[in-house]
Amino acid sequence: MRFVGLWILLVAVYSATLGIPAQPGFDYGGNEPHHLLAAESLVSDRDFDLSDEYRERAYASWYPRELKTDGRVVDRRLVEPHGVGFALLIAPAYALGGARAVQWQMLAMLALAFVLGAALARRLVPEPWATVGVGLLGLSPPAVAASTTITPGVAAAVLLTGAALCALAIRERPRRRYVALGAVMLAALPWLGWSFLAAGVVVAWALVVWTLRERRRFAAFVAGEALAGSLVFYATINDRFYGGITPRSAGTAVLPDPPIGYLERIPRLAGLWLDREIGLLRWAPLIALAFFAAWLLYRSRRDQLARVAPARRETEAAAALLLAMVGAHLVVVAILAAGPLRGTSSFPGVSMVVVLPALAALCAWGLRHVPRVLGGLLALVTLAGTGWLLWLDRSEELRGWIAVNTRTPWGPLDVVFPDFTHWGWWPVVCCALIAVAVIVLLWRERRAQGEWRRAAAASRTSKALH
Repeated sequence: MRFVGLWILLVAVYSATLGIPAQPGFDYGGNEPHHLLAAESLVSDRDFDLSDEYRERAYASWYPRELKTDGRVVDRRLVEPHGVGFALLIAPAYALGGARAVQWQMLAMLALAFVLGAALARRLVPEPWATVGVGLLGLSPPAVAASTTITPGVAAAVLLTGAALCALAIRERPRRRYVALGAVMLAALPWLGWSFLAAGVVVAWALVVWTLRERRRFAAFVAGEALAGSLVFYATINDRFYGGITPRSAGTAVLPDPPIGYLERIPRLAGLWLDREIGLLRWAPLIALAFFAAWLLYRSRRDQLARVAPARRETEAAAALLLAMVGAHLVVVAILAAGPLRGTSSFPGVSMVVVLPALAALCAWGLRHVPRVLGGLLALVTLAGTGWLLWLDRSEELRGWIAVNTRTPWGPLDVVFPDFTHWGWWPVVCCALIAVAVIVLLWRERRAQGEWRRAAAASRTSKALH
């Protein structure tokens, strides 16, 4: 019943944002019109050639201006770098109720993803921490903004979170249905977008390895073959339709020159968390608890708590899997994705929506172990940002999700967050302080671990002598 209540609460809140446009005068912005136009092509022509849709302005009912393509002609077909999987997914809803029905589909799916995230959180903490922690992040500004954004990341969040649940379930009960269901969800993941492959590979590795550990060799072999076959088929279809192994080949985006261009993007790893406009911690301070969860995992393994409490081993495995998923997708978004750090296609944090349920589960673990005052303060600031954004929807100052007031909800205190688009002294100092803090922390922990090992060795020697 907790899961049902959480889903209903999230759907109710998300549906309240349906009237907020992407930007002034436009209900949809960024890549949303291109996804909708692909669905229109499937519904009306049953093909992926968008040339006639652009020629006939099939987007006029939900996009008032002229829409320019971001693709190119391949084999006499106009295709765009957004893939076919997401268009196939939203086509039924589009056929039933147009663009608005697709938004309803998105918010229902994102609510489901957070419910699955609550199920993941139960492997880390008991109730009510699991549901409360996930629900709080599900009501954060990035999640609320993503709920009605027509983006494949929402659907990918359901598949990735569900596959992670299946992988963890195999550790407890190695049933073939868990292996099959997890493999099917992972096989469908790349069809929603190439950027989800990294996080999917992490879960796929866990799924296959844990299946092998439980002596289900045939099931692991079939799952591995299904995943490899899906990737081969995916690359073959893309080469046929888009002229490359991913739909990205049909795009016009300019990528950085390797390897220097990608190395220069490393500071974006910090910018995605701390930037003054798009930083996740700036919009949802509650996510700081995910970093505390990483610290909890390290301390648990350092102190070898699993030897004392065997159930702790499952908690460590779940936390490690979730952190690896988040880290893999973070690298893709920060370093490998095309475009500037501050894009103009969606609300800040929407690019990370695929791992928001995983972050929510980690936050639930951290929420249980921090002082209640601190946890309540982080939750209050996060929900205050959401409330302010929803209140703005009822005011005359509405500018939309993409052009939202970036001082929300900090006001003049937003200057504390660095501006990573201009390398002034404060972003450099901020990164340097973070690096020094991490180095000092690792040094202290390594020293403490060495002292603990020496004390344990001395204790064993003393017992042997007596």
